[in-house]
Amino acid sequence: MGPLEGLRVLDLSSVLMGPYATQILGDYGAEVIKVEAPSGDLVRQILPTRSPGMGAMFLNTNRSKESIALDLKTPEGRDVVLRLARDCDILLTNVRPRAMARLGLSWEALSEANPRLIYAALVGFDQRGPYAGRPAYDDLIQGGAGIPHSFIRAGQKPSYVPAAIADRIVGMSAVNAILAAVVERTRSGLGQKVEVPMFETMTSMILADHMGGLTYDPPVDEGGYRRHLSPDRKPYETRDGHVCALIYNDGHWERFFREIGRPEMPAADPRYASFAARMAHIDEVYAELGEIMKTRTTAEWLELFDRADVPALPMHSYASAMEDPHLEAIGFFETVEHPTEGRIRQMAVPAQFSRSPARPGKPAPGMGADGATVLARAGYAPEDIAALVEAGALKLPQED
Repeated sequence: MGPLEGLRVLDLSSVLMGPYATQILGDYGAEVIKVEAPSGDLVRQILPTRSPGMGAMFLNTNRSKESIALDLKTPEGRDVVLRLARDCDILLTNVRPRAMARLGLSWEALSEANPRLIYAALVGFDQRGPYAGRPAYDDLIQGGAGIPHSFIRAGQKPSYVPAAIADRIVGMSAVNAILAAVVERTRSGLGQKVEVPMFETMTSMILADHMGGLTYDPPVDEGGYRRHLSPDRKPYETRDGHVCALIYNDGHWERFFREIGRPEMPAADPRYASFAARMAHIDEVYAELGEIMKTRTTAEWLELFDRADVPALPMHSYASAMEDPHLEAIGFFETVEHPTEGRIRQMAVPAQFSRSPARPGKPAPGMGADGATVLARAGYAPEDIAALVEAGALKLPQED
C-alpha cells in the first residue's frame, strides 16, 4: 500500500501540468479518477503512438488512474462531477477559473457539496493580478520567468529549455501544496481552495538563482549567477565525445590537478586558489578546463573522475539513458503489459519509502475505459448509466 492509500482524487485536468501532478499522487497510492471530455485529453494525440488516442506522452503522464469521459457542459455531466466529489478528498483542475464557474464547478459549488474537499486550481497566473484571465502554456511561462533571457546572458540565442519544465515543475509544486492542505485538514477537519500559479512558481524558481544583486535595494548589479551564465558551462568535449563533470570545491580541484600531473595547481594560479577566486574568473576557468578535457577520451575522463571522487556522468542520449548501469541495477525502466498497447516501458517512482513503497498502480487508461466502473462504485444503477449515455453526458468505449 502506497503512502497515500485511502485518498481519492478527482482529476479535471488535461495536457501536462495537472495530469503530471495527479500521476504522482496516483503513484503514491491515491485513487485517481481522470475526467476527460468526450474528445479526450489532447495529449492522447501526440505522436508516436501504436493506436489512436494512446500516444507515448499520454502513457507517461497518466498512469495510476482510471478514466471517465463526461461532457461537463451538460447538466447531467456536471451533476456526476458533484456526486463524485462528495466522496473525494481532492479535486484538481487546470481549467481557467472563469470557465469552471461557467460550468457550475467553482470552489464555492464544490465546497458546498463536500466541505472536506481540497480544491486544487492550477492556474497560469495569480488570480489577484491583471494577468488572471490569460491562457498560459509552458513556452510562455518559460519566457516570462526569464529562461530565454538566461540563454542570452550566457552568450547564446534566446531559447526555451527543450522540455515542458514549467508544466512538470508546477505539477510537482502542486503536489506539495495539496499534501500540505491534506495535513492541515487533519487538524481543522475542513477542506480549502489551493491555487498554484505557473508564472509565480517558475519566476520564484529561476530568480532564486538569478536575482543576484537585484536582491538588494538599491541593486548592486543586473542580476544573474555567473557560474550558471558562463558560456562554457556545458558538457565538455572529449577526444571522442562529451562528458558531464563539475569540479566544484577546493578538494575537487586539488585532486583533479593531481590526477592530470599538475599538483602545483591550484596554488600556483590565484584564479584557482579559492571558491571565490574561481567564481570571479569563472569564464576563464571553464574555458581552460574545456581545452584540457579535449586531451583524453570520455572513458578515460570518467575513470579519472571516479578515482579522484569528482562528480561526473556520461552525457546520455534519450536511448542511452535506458542502458545506464545504475538505472539498470535499480530497475528504473520496467517493461509492463498494457491492456491495449502491448509491451511498453515505464519509469519507476523515484522516491523510496521504507514501509509503504510507491509504485505505478496501473498503466494509463483508454479514454473513458473505467466510466461504468467508476459510476457503479458511486452508486449509479445500470439504468442510470444508460440514461447518462443517452443524454450525451457520458461516453463509453463501446461507442467508438
